[in-house]
Amino acid sequence: MQSDQISLEKEKSIGDDNLQSMLVGSVMRKVKSRTWKKQRYFKLQDDYMTIWYKSKKAVSVSDLEAIRDGHQSEVLLSIADEFPADRCFTLVFRGRRGNLDLVAESADEAQSWINGMRTLIENLENMGEWIGDWFRKADKNNDGRMNFKEVQDLLKMMNVDMNEHHAHRLFTVRMADKSQSGMLEDDEFVLFYKMLTQREDVLRVFQAYSVDGQKLLQSDLEDFLREEQLDEIDMQPHAKQLIERYEPSDTAKLLNAMTFDGFLMYLGSAEGSIFNPQWRGVFQDMSQPLCHYFISSSHNTYLMEDQLRGQSSVEGYIRALSRGCRCVEVDCWDGANGEPIVYHGHTFTSKILFKDVVNALENYAFKVSEYPVILSIENHCSVEQQKVMAQHLNHILGDKLLKSTLEGKAPVELPSPEDLKGKILLKAKKIGGLEENFNGTVEDPQSGEVSDEDEVAEINEDNLHRESICRRIKRLSKELSDCVVYCKSVQFSNFKHSRIHSKFYEVASFTESKARKHLREAGTEFVHHNSRQLTRVYPSGFRTDSSNFNPQEMWNAGCQIVALNFQTAGEGMDLNDGLFGQNGSCGYVLKPSFMREVGSRFDPETPQQRDCYQPVILTIQVISGQQLPKVNVKEDSIVDPLVRVEIHGVPMDQAKQETRYIENNGFNPVWYDTLRFTIHTPELAMVRFVVEDYDKTSKNDFVGQYTLPLSCVQQGYRHIHLFSKDGTRIPPSSLFVHVRITELE
Repeated sequence: MQSDQISLEKEKSIGDDNLQSMLVGSVMRKVKSRTWKKQRYFKLQDDYMTIWYKSKKAVSVSDLEAIRDGHQSEVLLSIADEFPADRCFTLVFRGRRGNLDLVAESADEAQSWINGMRTLIENLENMGEWIGDWFRKADKNNDGRMNFKEVQDLLKMMNVDMNEHHAHRLFTVRMADKSQSGMLEDDEFVLFYKMLTQREDVLRVFQAYSVDGQKLLQSDLEDFLREEQLDEIDMQPHAKQLIERYEPSDTAKLLNAMTFDGFLMYLGSAEGSIFNPQWRGVFQDMSQPLCHYFISSSHNTYLMEDQLRGQSSVEGYIRALSRGCRCVEVDCWDGANGEPIVYHGHTFTSKILFKDVVNALENYAFKVSEYPVILSIENHCSVEQQKVMAQHLNHILGDKLLKSTLEGKAPVELPSPEDLKGKILLKAKKIGGLEENFNGTVEDPQSGEVSDEDEVAEINEDNLHRESICRRIKRLSKELSDCVVYCKSVQFSNFKHSRIHSKFYEVASFTESKARKHLREAGTEFVHHNSRQLTRVYPSGFRTDSSNFNPQEMWNAGCQIVALNFQTAGEGMDLNDGLFGQNGSCGYVLKPSFMREVGSRFDPETPQQRDCYQPVILTIQVISGQQLPKVNVKEDSIVDPLVRVEIHGVPMDQAKQETRYIENNGFNPVWYDTLRFTIHTPELAMVRFVVEDYDKTSKNDFVGQYTLPLSCVQQGYRHIHLFSKDGTRIPPSSLFVHVRITELE
């Protein structure tokens, strides 16, 4: 192949006028604030993977998650009076990297970049282009060919440590170098890569069910699906469907057979994943009361960093809602010019306007999920600015804001997520209760008094002088109070008082340590309380670094609104993403029946005492890993991977086990290590797979992870597609495992 020939990606894109325009380049404004707007020259490079601007700064297409058009960022909103929406767009990066806001010279130019970038992002999703991307990175002189030394360098970049003799044999004897030129062209490199990625572990499984070692007849595939994958659907049409879907050979299809390539494609697909695709969409009963669901919830949603000096931004709400979050929080304070502001009070965090937060809700609340959003308000405003808050809520949200009970009837229990589709509910203090709206006892004052101890309690949380917590009396405007219907914030006394006096629409909030104390001292009562009404749990005020507690212990008590710092990656958010990755990622997950039934006596500390107690044995054979990413920046570094499997659930189920570490092999490590766990409450258990780079002298480095509910695990031979520390996919990194779940006799 000559250097002027066009790669596969270019062939696909040559007819795209948008990409041709991007190759020529454009002068656009990079915007950081209302006062910082600099002109920069942006140009798509010939690799169709990189965009250069100013002094060789680059944007890699593989780092992009989405393109937002118009004034859909806080920065671009601030210059809306200067530049029209049709010239503005935002590059949104994966993970927690800041966005890039741009203004084009014309609306047509902006649209060309928006459409072109979206095309490039879509193109990246196929594996051939991923390989091509690595090829171009290693092709130092850009001649479209690589000698053996360049191939060796590429293997290092791809985290492959291979015997030089073996690599050279693949390069020549195995005829990857078809042209016999001593060089690999890009299509030859794809062939070479396929030789490298030959899966002996999968071949072993394939040949165990193949009569001739070359193919699986439909009856062979049915045996495999029945005996290994434990598929319970009608086997004959299912096997035929898999052959049609994954078998690349037309000849094999005519024989109703599957070759090894087809088998490998099936195991690498969503159907071959450890996560059961049946539970990807909304499958749960969504017609039960809100308190019967776990609800994906964010703490201090406006913060992008720490709790003391971090940036406050509308982007926090956009990102949380885009991840399926259904309960977001605002801390409201009096601002200048009569406009309420949002920030973490008594700290140095920056401030944003309350109305900008409400606008973000209006634009993003239902883009990912149609189920209701709860806006949790911590209100520190004067009565006058509370009225302004109410005006913004009513004017901006309109009919989306729930202002009255459904159908105007006096309710006896919370409505369901299904009933509340497309609605935004306010959780805040309220004058009086719902009943008063229906029995005619409510008067019509301009404001009322409510007890206000939330913020003080948070500051003094874990303090030895708890008795010093003061209960202030706060004025509340009727306009804002009227916006609260089913989520009235109240202080909590004790479970006995709650059982006698609490209303179903009242919501108590606990710091994590208070919740732990209640769970430890009265677990059954806590679960029972949460079967009737909503409970919110939030991080300790001492977590100034925005770290997270483990949400599992709160889910064990049936707490619905377990608020986490979405901006902070780690175990807490991995578990949250894992739990809410099921049921259409809609932000609502139905609690197990024993946590919803009023008569249930479930205590997470003693799960064996509940009705219908049935523990299970989870057996996981960790077979192999594929193309694990490098974690050490040193050029010669190759990972020494090990896999840790963690069980998160009730205290009796908390466990972790590890495989051996494999020295110097992140490309295709093989373990065949078997790990076994006894799980007493499988309905609440989460399984977390963590890959680490072993280091005998210091803490192991994180490589990747994947977390899912045990109830969503598919048995049999399965691939686990890994995520990075910040929760984004890292294709093509994966694990290959065999899973069995059996009842404990």
